Amino acid sequence: MLDGMGFRVRAINTASDSENRIHDDSVAAAYGFRGGLVPGVTVYGYMAAAVIEHFGPDWLEHGAMDVRFHQPVYDGDQVEVIIQPEPEGRLRVEAGNSAIATAWIGDGVLPQQDQWEERCLERRAASIEILAPGTVLGTLVEQLDLTASKMSAPLDSSIGGRAHPAVLLALANKILVSNYELGPWIHVASEVRAYRAAKDGEELRVFGKVEDQYERKGHEFVVLDVCIAGGDPIARVRHTAIWRPRVTR
Repeated sequence: MLDGMGFRVRAINTASDSENRIHDDSVAAAYGFRGGLVPGVTVYGYMAAAVIEHFGPDWLEHGAMDVRFHQPVYDGDQVEVIIQPEPEGRLRVEAGNSAIATAWIGDGVLPQQDQWEERCLERRAASIEILAPGTVLGTLVEQLDLTASKMSAPLDSSIGGRAHPAVLLALANKILVSNYELGPWIHVASEVRAYRAAKDGEELRVFGKVEDQYERKGHEFVVLDVCIAGGDPIARVRHTAIWRPRVTR
């Protein structure tokens, strides 16, 4: 612990055997990295742990965090997570030089909800045309089993029977890969709004649509609007990924 203002953690690449080969050392090297990337969801989990310590369990019920990943984290890196209170009840969170976020407790008021129509999953090869803005994704249906989470120490997938926020954020990745066949890809940012905690054993439905798609510096980006529900809304995520990174060598 760092005087109650954060902690240090040895990062673990929890996805080295993932279908997303950006987490594999040899594949990541072709994209200019020195090793496989620790998942952004894992780094988010480290940051969320400090936020929960600060705000308490209320943050699980209606917390919010905007996070952006700037630099990669590699297996074995010592990550220093620091929190700094800001005006209006906000909290600045940094994970070394790798990620920065703002967190706060929301008012718990649901925004005007889109009508999410349940659609069958149909996995297709990703392309600019297939990822056109406005595209509605197939619905991911999943029984929440916190014992099956790949979350690693010091994080615990269950907080009093409620899902750790990183478990829910991982569903935004999962709906992407359940709808599209991708090569190596990179999670770069998320804006998360929670409306209640998800409970172990609950049946969840994950809805999504493509909000935006663009190219920057040779990378192809996609932005998803994701809603996680269990009968009623649990969380909304604006989720940004590089679905096709440029190859450097």
